[in-house]
Amino acid sequence: MDADSIDLDAFERIVTEALDELPDWVQEAVDGIAIIVDDEPPADWHGRGLLLGQFHGVARTRIGGRVPGSLPDRIELYRVPILKVSRTADDVAARVRKVLGHEIGHAFGLKEERLRELGWY
Repeated sequence: MDADSIDLDAFERIVTEALDELPDWVQEAVDGIAIIVDDEPPADWHGRGLLLGQFHGVARTRIGGRVPGSLPDRIELYRVPILKVSRTADDVAARVRKVLGHEIGHAFGLKEERLRELGWY
């Protein structure tokens, strides 16, 4: 799909629906994580492939957690790359759920390899 097929407001609604579909225990666990939607990844990102989302913060499994007074942990989802890898609006919703689940996995301390084993890539 091209970048104009789903505008930012509609995309944010898709993200909100995906969050609402999470089990209660997951919603409670990620309650303090800011979910941010942006059109593109940061300009200074130079990783491999197309970046669909990122988790920034301290995994919920680490003792001590976030430093008081610091910015909240956050999950960022990138609208344009997600649209690029989707064929239809239904694909977009499914991809958002998968990217969100992947990044929540990182928030729970799961590494890339384990997320791939579980099918959350």
